[in-house]
Amino acid sequence: MNAQFFIPLILKQKVCTLITSIFSFFDLKSADVVHRGQTMLFAQQGEVETVTRRKVKRLLSFQRYCHASRLLRGLVPHTPRSLHLLDDDYLGQAAHMLSKVGTWNFDIFLFDRLTNGNSLVTLMCHLFNVYDLIHHFQLDMVKLNRFLGMVQEDYHSQNPYHNAVHAADVTQAMYCYLKEPKLAEHLSPLDVFLGLMAAAAHDVDHPGVNQPFLIKTRHHLASLYQNTSVLESHHWRSTVGMLRESGLLSHLPADMSRDIEQRLGSLILATDINRQNEFLMTFREHLDNQDLDLQLASHRHFILQIALKCADICNPCRVWELSRQWSERVCEEFYRQGDLEKKFDLEISPLCNQQSDSVPAIQIGFISYIVEPLFEEWHRFTEPSLLSQTMLDHLHKNKANWSSLRCAHTPSDVQSRSQAEEPEGEVGEGSDIP
Repeated sequence: MNAQFFIPLILKQKVCTLITSIFSFFDLKSADVVHRGQTMLFAQQGEVETVTRRKVKRLLSFQRYCHASRLLRGLVPHTPRSLHLLDDDYLGQAAHMLSKVGTWNFDIFLFDRLTNGNSLVTLMCHLFNVYDLIHHFQLDMVKLNRFLGMVQEDYHSQNPYHNAVHAADVTQAMYCYLKEPKLAEHLSPLDVFLGLMAAAAHDVDHPGVNQPFLIKTRHHLASLYQNTSVLESHHWRSTVGMLRESGLLSHLPADMSRDIEQRLGSLILATDINRQNEFLMTFREHLDNQDLDLQLASHRHFILQIALKCADICNPCRVWELSRQWSERVCEEFYRQGDLEKKFDLEISPLCNQQSDSVPAIQIGFISYIVEPLFEEWHRFTEPSLLSQTMLDHLHKNKANWSSLRCAHTPSDVQSRSQAEEPEGEVGEGSDIP
């Protein structure tokens, strides 16, 4: 019999052993272990999980990620229930897309469907192979898959925008920026590793609400991080926790691991939109003075911060078909927050009132005050760059499209759209009112 058949059995045994160890750690009786195990395995989708349940879920998901790693190597597992033709077809399409992952019109929504919702894990494994990072840092493939699986799992799939697909989209954009000639020739393997890792984890465990909401509801995260870069600090600390739990960097010297964790924090914290002007002014000054020296590690790190900021807000620079989807998703998430604020008699946050804040108006403001200024400076840095020019062209066309749509809106249109698209879901953990 093929040895591959024994892999699931071995994994199941290990998983069971690990589950038992977890419950033993919490000093649970054997009868309670059985009861709780059944509860976890058969809990209905959408039930809020405790920390312990989420750990068990990660362990039980290990086989799925191991399966994904076999797909990356082109090995389709042969089990009696496999739909070979369907598997091969989807695998072939996903592989074809990965061969063009560096193109700007990459459709991350299609890629996510082809990978059965595993776009982030699949993309990161591919890019780590492209840059030979696994060999360079002597990474354990099992630990890498476990870490990436944990990151993907900790994104909230119920969020219309801040989910694992957004993380994969930002990672793909970051890869495009890392390939820019002005930057690529100076990057070290560590720079690339940090850039990709920060892109993948920059919004992990996002609750689907913004910082002002967490502050005014006195959420524990706001207190923990003293109302400053609350979400970004949480994304970073969550990433560090998963790095340590997975043991991905445990083979490296302790000082190197700590340095990587700190640099990841510096990159992720740079995505705080409240620090936009700070980074933009510094970037502009460097370009005006022509004093950027990418031989210096500190200057390369700064450019990685700018690249991640660009990747995080690059949706308006995509082709219209993709850009519009992202715009509608982020506005839906805003509207859900507004509905939640209305439900609890809180003041509705700016951009979150579906009755008065239309998608075109929100996008025009976002493009004019946030996106355009940053990408104009990025174009100055990368010039001559076909990619940067393409992004600016898309940006201007998309802004014109939103302007046309805003002009076409009438009060009755807005009212009918409001009733037709009223969201039904919850925003996630951040919606809990203390």
